[in-house]
Amino acid sequence: MSPSLINKTEHQTAIEAINEIQTNRLRLFKGIISAFYVSGIIGLSIPMVSSYFQMLTPFTLILSLGILLLFHTGWNKSFIVFGILAMVLGYCSEVIGIHTGFPFGNYEYGQTLGFKLFEVPLVIGVNWLLLVYVSGNLFSSRIKNDWFAAGLAASLMVAIDVFIEPVAINLDFWTWEGDVIPISNYFGWFGVSFILQLLYRKSVFLKENKISKYLLINLVTFFAALNFIS
Repeated sequence: MSPSLINKTEHQTAIEAINEIQTNRLRLFKGIISAFYVSGIIGLSIPMVSSYFQMLTPFTLILSLGILLLFHTGWNKSFIVFGILAMVLGYCSEVIGIHTGFPFGNYEYGQTLGFKLFEVPLVIGVNWLLLVYVSGNLFSSRIKNDWFAAGLAASLMVAIDVFIEPVAINLDFWTWEGDVIPISNYFGWFGVSFILQLLYRKSVFLKENKISKYLLINLVTFFAALNFIS
């Protein structure tokens, strides 16, 4: 066999080995995601241990974002700026909401989501970035028009919030004035989400992520299941 053929064969073998490693890595982290969310559904459904699983909520959000970023392929300055702005703007909208009632309505946070600054848990910024990313990523390669894609992704975030709200109230994430979820919450969610989705679309970075859709499915399944169980 000629040296060129040997080199070509070795190169092909190396590529196959790398692909296998990446496939196994993807399977491993999909398993971790499913393990956390399935155990969360079970644990939060059992009154004797639900309080312990509630305390894990901030960790689960941070872990989810960490895994998502681990599979992010477009690391550049634009993405870093987007990530910071998504967390800061999302967080600031909650601070404004808590103190003024705009744009979501009158509500306050409980103790489940951990340490608060200006009466808003710090992990809320993580939650905004996580939801904006997985929702926006679903349409990133399917829809070419930025405004239309942002509208669809923001609508998806509102639909997700419909599942989140009853669970969040039951688990003391937050409570609404008069125990009634106002319609302004969903309009507010759409407005803030739309702005952040436009930011996602206009930011110039590679938006391919092999685990984003899987994480989105697990998030939706988690809250849908808890709505059904409770």
